[in-house]
Formats: sequence, structure tokens, C-alpha cells
Amino acid sequence: MRAVVQRVTRACVSTADGIAGQIGSGLVVLVGVASGDDTADIEYIASKIRELRVFPDENGKMNRSLAEANGQLLVVSQFTLMGDVRRGRRPAFDSAAPPDRARATFEALLDRLRTGGPVETGVFQAHMDVDLNNDGPVTVLLDSRRAF
Repeated sequence: MRAVVQRVTRACVSTADGIAGQIGSGLVVLVGVASGDDTADIEYIASKIRELRVFPDENGKMNRSLAEANGQLLVVSQFTLMGDVRRGRRPAFDSAAPPDRARATFEALLDRLRTGGPVETGVFQAHMDVDLNNDGPVTVLLDSRRAF
């Protein structure tokens, strides 16, 4: 499982049907599910998201977690994070989980994250527009298989 985590001042995700989720200050997390992702991958990514110390403390140092900063969370499924462009220019998605398995794994991640508070989300497998103000900018890459 891969995730791109961005600290934001605000964010909104919408589909053709309208706004699916929106937050104020907090984290936007784009998530890609790989074939073979399991409970350990979910737990690793969820704990990193909830415990990342990317919010400023009273001295301006990145030293506070999402909960400590009273931040909000918006999580969006993005299978293209599993794209491999090492050969050629067109991404190959061979390592991405099939849609039914990816949906179940993504939903399990959301359930795990919701144990720490509310979670806004997009619409699985929908074409979405994500509008955000990256604060900092602060962007962190996570990979449950520790590829980076």
C-alpha cells in the first residue's frame, strides 16, 4: 500500500454528482492498494497517518500529530499510485490490486482510521477532482513495503 500525505489548510473532493468530502486544516491522503496488501499493510499505513508529526508546535517545529493539532482527515483512493513507469512512458498497473480486492482493503483502511476520529473520503473508482491548499508545502510518501 502506498500513500501520499499532504498537510493542508483546506481540501475538497468532488465528482460529477457534487462534493463527496471536504475538510479544513488537516491531512489529505491519496491511497493506492497493491496486490497482496493485508492487515499488516493497513495497520502500518493507518498508524503512520495518525501519528505523523507534521504539524507545528508552539516553536514552529513539525512536532505534532493530526490529533494533537485537532486536524481533519480526507482519504482518497488513487490506484495510479501503483503505476510503474520504469519501462517506457505509459504506466503499468500490474502491481495494483484488482478493483474488488482494492475496495475491500481501502474500506478496511478507512475503518481503521475511523477508530481515531472522523474521516472524509472520495468515491471509490469514480473520476474525482481534488482541490487542496498544501500547507508548507508538506508532502510525505508512505509505502507499507518500505520501498522508500
